[in-house]
Amino acid sequence: MNDILILIYGNPIAETIRENEILFPWIESLHVLAVTLVIGSIALVDLRLIGIRALNRPISSISKELLPITWMAFLVAAVTGALLFTSNALSYSQNFHFLGKMILLGLAGVNMMCFQFIIGKNIDSWNHYQQIPTSARLSGAISLALWVSIIFFGRWIGFTLEPVLAVS
Repeated sequence: MNDILILIYGNPIAETIRENEILFPWIESLHVLAVTLVIGSIALVDLRLIGIRALNRPISSISKELLPITWMAFLVAAVTGALLFTSNALSYSQNFHFLGKMILLGLAGVNMMCFQFIIGKNIDSWNHYQQIPTSARLSGAISLALWVSIIFFGRWIGFTLEPVLAVS
């Protein structure tokens, strides 16, 4: 595994990011903005599922309107996050908060897949219900908790990242 991390760390893109004083902060800023859009759009859907916000709007239309924004922002966040990772792959791979964030992202993905393909497969039928099904409300609450935790872990990466020397 270390050989792969050293290869990632040593690629020209990673070197350029490390050696350029302004590139890392710009990429990080784009990453934070994209993550904000991801979490904001997901939170709007989750808050509707839980029954806190936009109760007069059908959940299916909220979800359909926000899904393209969520996926576009997620793509930008993933690309910028990967670029940030390459700049210091060894250190990130050994950082508790980075690893925690990755695990939480995986759990958020599992929760989303369960919602999309199991819980919410008949989401259009909920549009006229006053009460969203309990499983959907629980999925929304879990999603919010996971994304708040992802923000927490992501924020602490920069404060806890320690340099690891690339030795092959």
